[in-house]
Amino acid sequence: MPKMKSHRGLAKRVKKTGSGKLKRGRAYTSHLAPRKTTKQKRHLRKASLISPSDYKRIKLMLVK
Repeated sequence: MPKMKSHRGLAKRVKKTGSGKLKRGRAYTSHLAPRKTTKQKRHLRKASLISPSDYKRIKLMLVK
């Protein structure tokens, strides 16, 4: 059986933190940005962690 490949599209969007959690960028940052408030855009700049409900599914996609 061949090796499992990691999902390259996801691998480019997710980074592993020092404690092993997965960090991702936020959505809704660029599309239709002028109508979003400055506060909204500022909060979207900060990265966030992948939610526990998605963690198992995403971990399987990053198998190397």
